[in-house]
Amino acid sequence: MSKPIQVVAAVIIRDDKTLCVQRGKHIRDYVSLKWEFPGGKIELGENREQALRREIREELDVEIENLEYFMTVEYTYPDFHLVMYAYTCSIGKGEPVLKEHVALKWLRVEELDQLDWAAADIPIIEKLLRGRG
Repeated sequence: MSKPIQVVAAVIIRDDKTLCVQRGKHIRDYVSLKWEFPGGKIELGENREQALRREIREELDVEIENLEYFMTVEYTYPDFHLVMYAYTCSIGKGEPVLKEHVALKWLRVEELDQLDWAAADIPIIEKLLRGRG
């Protein structure tokens, strides 16, 4: 197994709802059309917060603020190992525009488990739900 892929994910919260985005069709079934928290790979020379701000700007055309570390998820997919750093945040400027995803939804935490999530995102949902309990 090669070196783990380091990624960041944004749990964007507005008016008690969380932004969920759906991936498009993909050759790999385990991510095709799955829901996820937006984000992406950390590039060389970036820290996690810089990577997250860049990825959200690229994917959704919004500026995020109030970044707060939430948790780290490690997950092994069939062909790579992922280390994902999740942050809660809010939108500082703009309205989400889908550039890389096929759908978006704003859901209350208790509604999140209605969607078909990418496996690596599920521990984030579980922690969000526990926080409500």
